Amino acid sequence: MSLRPRLLRLSLALALATGLATAASAADPSAASTQPASAPQTSAQQASTHRPLLWKVSDADNSLYLLGSIHVLKPGDYPLSTDIDAALDDAEHVMFEIDLPSMAAPENLAMIQQTMMAADGKILSARLSPEARTQLETLLKASGASLEQVDPLDPWAINLSMALGIMQAMGFQADAGVDKHIDARARAAGKSLGALETIDDQFAALDGGPMGEQVAGLEDFLSDPKKTVAMLDLLHRAWMTGDVDTLDKTLRADLERESPETYRLVNVARNDRWIPLLEARLKQQTSDDTLAVVGAMHLLGSDGVVEKLRARGYTVERVCSACAADKAQ
Repeated sequence: MSLRPRLLRLSLALALATGLATAASAADPSAASTQPASAPQTSAQQASTHRPLLWKVSDADNSLYLLGSIHVLKPGDYPLSTDIDAALDDAEHVMFEIDLPSMAAPENLAMIQQTMMAADGKILSARLSPEARTQLETLLKASGASLEQVDPLDPWAINLSMALGIMQAMGFQADAGVDKHIDARARAAGKSLGALETIDDQFAALDGGPMGEQVAGLEDFLSDPKKTVAMLDLLHRAWMTGDVDTLDKTLRADLERESPETYRLVNVARNDRWIPLLEARLKQQTSDDTLAVVGAMHLLGSDGVVEKLRARGYTVERVCSACAADKAQ
């Protein structure tokens, strides 16, 4: 079986985990609990083993740091690379995909929950094969829920709810994610903040995915949920070690090859909308450096923000002190 549905689900879950767990738990009784996690604690005595996905884009006046994040992490993954600390210290302005606190606004939670519902009114169980329907019902019963409770949802919604539940069972926490961590530090330091898109933009990418791919992703998960655990371990290790090649192949290239329309919606189209906003930060007449924190997939490959900015003539270099030290050994 192709890994495409599983990679698609994990790519989207990792890309949208910040805030989605709250919405999923409110809309779907089968979703895992999402109690807020304690903020990651760092220690000056603890050496970081993290190799960041961090690039510096420069013109004559300003610098733009691009940090490829993973929106769910384990508290024990901290501290992250000191390269990230230096980029944050250097930046006067910090940008995220969305305004993170707005995810908790009642009106936005209501919008997210509505988006998770099937617009055509067709129930979830009617979209699934008999085998997948039985597998789903078994999983739901084990968690104290029923098929009838999730029937109004689109396949992507229950799919991501389950993926997030597995992440939480493995110790990943949205509140320990890179975005939340940097957002809190930037606010404490009095940095100016910005967003590259709205919550509506982000969830339109999810809800716009072809129904066939949504169903395939859910049925793939139901066939063997344990495969998701192995895939998450792989993605987590690759991100922590700064393994661009593995992340590109696992998060981006397979999705592009197997699901071109979904790839266009969740990656290429959003990257293209972000480029003018990021470039505007570089073109400012005053010295005003920026740190932009986006999901790692958005920085990878020829369709990624890094290569798109390099193609526009900007100087681009990867920032990874530990990587350089590794090569010197």
